[in-house]
Amino acid sequence: MFKKLLPNQYVQSIYEIDLDQLKQKGIRAIITDLDNTLVEWDRPEATPEVREWVKRIKEHDMVVTIVSNNTEKRVKAFADPEEMVFIHSAKKPMRRSFLRACLQMNVKPEETVVVGDQIFTDVLGGNRAGLQTILVVPVAKSDGIFTLLNRRAERFVLRWMRKKGMIQWENQE
Repeated sequence: MFKKLLPNQYVQSIYEIDLDQLKQKGIRAIITDLDNTLVEWDRPEATPEVREWVKRIKEHDMVVTIVSNNTEKRVKAFADPEEMVFIHSAKKPMRRSFLRACLQMNVKPEETVVVGDQIFTDVLGGNRAGLQTILVVPVAKSDGIFTLLNRRAERFVLRWMRKKGMIQWENQE
């Protein structure tokens, strides 16, 4: 069970993801979470830095899709101005939305990486779907009420995994 909660990689932010290295590993597509991965959960629009990151992904001949548990209204308001493809109300960590995103991007699961800030939704869902996973530190220190509950459980699991030597990265608390 705990193995499915382990990301393949851990970085401080999306900007630390080495797109050249992903390409070398055969990655052709990125599935990204929205809230607290790309921008703060309460920020309605993309920042200039996020726009530049998405542009760099496209320059690497990679495709990107947002997969979010949030509502269509929230995700559409963010994604449409950026001309980004998205799946809302994804029910992560269920595999269905991750696999649907792969189909829409015309890539195989092994050619896809999931980027997100939560192990119980993004990492678990991506791993269950057979995708590579990258965990990022949340953009904001605040969260919605349901995410707050997830974060508490996440901290417990991360401490346990660190104690067992399963992870070596610095504490993200």
